[in-house]
Amino acid sequence: MPIKLGVLVSGRGTNLQSIIDKSVSSLIAAEVAIVISDKPNAYALTRAREAGVPAMYIDPRTDKPILTGEAEDDYIRFLKDCHVNLVCLAGFMRILKGKFIREFKWKIMNIHPALLPSFRGLSAQKQALDRGVRFSGATVHFVTENVDKGPIILQAVVPVYQDDTEESLSKRILLEEHRIYAEAIDLFAKGQLEVRDNRVIIGGGNG
Repeated sequence: MPIKLGVLVSGRGTNLQSIIDKSVSSLIAAEVAIVISDKPNAYALTRAREAGVPAMYIDPRTDKPILTGEAEDDYIRFLKDCHVNLVCLAGFMRILKGKFIREFKWKIMNIHPALLPSFRGLSAQKQALDRGVRFSGATVHFVTENVDKGPIILQAVVPVYQDDTEESLSKRILLEEHRIYAEAIDLFAKGQLEVRDNRVIIGGGNG
């Protein structure tokens, strides 16, 4: 039986679309049970509805970037009502703290467009270009209260070319995001991920 995913979104939803497509094609052992956005007009909600996936907007009730209070309770309740096994952040622009993290400990994943721990936070691709690095990439990690510091699950390396713009680099990184996010979800679904001492062990081995 595929596990159930709850996907939190704020924008275009390209990673969401990739997850939905791979789920429908049985390329991952998971199905999207609910999509929730903190933005009422997020295009990701349209993508979900067009795919027949339940989708909803929940008002965060604050201009601050942290999900707290009654809104946090609402998100938790709807995810649990849908019997979600794994929460996937796909361009969700709210910071998750305390209660949310405790309710879904080691059951929240995020995708970040850089090779963490380098270039945390917003505009990671621009940060990479500004620093003149030769390689950037994407990271899937478990979410903790420390933003972009959770245990790393998978990473993919993307070369940075001398004529790259933020847009061109972002496009190449996005292709790798789609690939490794799906792979990480599938590993979780098959019980192949274990967190030990803030490190992710894949397959239960010693490697």
